[in-house]
Amino acid sequence: MKSAELKKILAEGALEKYAHLYADVKVQTGRMIAAIESFEKRYGANRDVSLFSVPGRSEILGNHTDHNRGCVLAGAIDRDIIAVAAKNDDGVVRFHSEGYPEDVVDISAAKNPAGFKQVTSRALVAGLVGGFIKDGYKVGGYDAYSTTEVLKGSGISSSAAFEVMVGNILNYFYNDGKIDNKEIAKLAQYSENVYFGKPCGLMDQMACAVGGFVYIDFEDNKNPVVEPIDFSLTAKGYSLCIVNTGGNHANLGDDYASVPAEMKAVAAALGRDVLRGLDEADIIKAAPKLRLAGNDRAILRALHFIRENKRVTSARDALKASDVEKFFENVLASGRSSFEYLQNVYTTINPKEQGLSLALAMTDGFLAGKGCAFRVHGGGFAGTIQAFVKNEYLDEYCALMDSVFGAGAAMRLKIRPVGATKLF
Repeated sequence: MKSAELKKILAEGALEKYAHLYADVKVQTGRMIAAIESFEKRYGANRDVSLFSVPGRSEILGNHTDHNRGCVLAGAIDRDIIAVAAKNDDGVVRFHSEGYPEDVVDISAAKNPAGFKQVTSRALVAGLVGGFIKDGYKVGGYDAYSTTEVLKGSGISSSAAFEVMVGNILNYFYNDGKIDNKEIAKLAQYSENVYFGKPCGLMDQMACAVGGFVYIDFEDNKNPVVEPIDFSLTAKGYSLCIVNTGGNHANLGDDYASVPAEMKAVAAALGRDVLRGLDEADIIKAAPKLRLAGNDRAILRALHFIRENKRVTSARDALKASDVEKFFENVLASGRSSFEYLQNVYTTINPKEQGLSLALAMTDGFLAGKGCAFRVHGGGFAGTIQAFVKNEYLDEYCALMDSVFGAGAAMRLKIRPVGATKLF
């Protein structure tokens, strides 16, 4: 519909039909109208436009398991990237993210990854276009203006949401929305791996694209098993809270890299590429030989992987059975294992900075005995923790976290049941 008409129906309350996605429809309506007006200023008024949405994601369980072909449990959240877009006849994709320079990609050049500078958003756009072409899907030009609540550095996957959005628009504009969102996620991963130059896994993209809770088994890395889970945390009276401790991510590259490297070193000592396929008895039996290499931490991290994989499956089954207590048992066990065995809660480079440790300790003290659960969130070493908090305690918990880590540190979230979609 014309951009003026879309603004009109939004002002009249059209977003109410998506109240299950947005806690504050009034605020989101204003946000969307502002995005349409920004689109009009940049790309022209009175154009036929559509409005798209892709959520961010949270890792629910499976801390550092995907890189060794393990299992993960993730969830889409109710903070999203939205985009106002219109087709064009130029054979060019123009994508302007609020606050950043416009990315312009000529479709005719998108087949060649070498033609785009790596580690840029333009490379990600080109990679989605190139991936669509590679897999035989239709492509075409469009102009898009986007704004996001999936904040960079907050551990809720701003880059994955961006990638999926680029493909989401191509899907609806040129493929009638018939490409399964799981395939969009795989194309987003392809873009990040081949064009952007980052060897990421698939969890982030899949969670953003599919929506709700989703279980992913990476045993066959090229064809992972993806299982959406029909479970409402909101209906059980809980909110998901992500606490950003504001830690410094600089110089943590070696810490992050050491986790998969040490896990794979243990696997290699046992004649495998990755830990998947080994069990705890294999690790224990080989422990004397492994210790000769002088790295006990690698053995501990391998044990974390084996046990965490089992926890993910147990947590999935608990959600399917609507067994919150069992689910929380696995969440808490995962958090303890990450702290004690995986050892990714703080860096040994600067042991005096332990924001995650402090946040976990405070959360433990506040939520103890209240039927809640918490753990480190994402890659660890700095950044965020995750807590599942009963709504009756949510205000007090968030106030406590904000008092220590700064106003807005505690992000109140819900699991969003819908992934990548076209709203209007």
